[in-house]
Amino acid sequence: MTNFARGKYAKAISDRSGMEFPYNEMVKEWNGSLVHFSEFESKQPQLELQVHGADPEALQNARVDRTEPGVAVLLNIDSFQTGSASSSTITVTEINHGRSSSDTVRFRDVESFDGITATNINKAAGYSITKVDDDIYTFSVDTDTATTGNLKGGGKNASAGPVTISP
Repeated sequence: MTNFARGKYAKAISDRSGMEFPYNEMVKEWNGSLVHFSEFESKQPQLELQVHGADPEALQNARVDRTEPGVAVLLNIDSFQTGSASSSTITVTEINHGRSSSDTVRFRDVESFDGITATNINKAAGYSITKVDDDIYTFSVDTDTATTGNLKGGGKNASAGPVTISP
């Protein structure tokens, strides 16, 4: 084990001023400089930032809740069914549609069937519906009527959704 001298007669040179001082009166600063206690400068508070804990109610990556835009839903194959002959009422089967009576629904890519033309069903303004249950609703077309009645149709690419779709 090595012992160091006490330095009661020793002298040291200050790194700040270059002056000679008694060794026992020297102190080391935060940056490693050996200076006399009369020249000592403590570390500035700006250099040693205090870390504040997180706010216990805040989330790290918080985002604002957004409103989901309306989208068109692809219907099952031949989801449309006409009413009786000479009827303009069409029944639509859309599982768990979540729609209410008097909602406006626009149909897209529906094919003609049973005397109802595709242009009449795919009308840009859409149709006001009447909810039957959670899976079925009805609407009435403007100009066409069913020729045979009680026929399914509409095709395989038909969709139902809001009148305007947001990108």
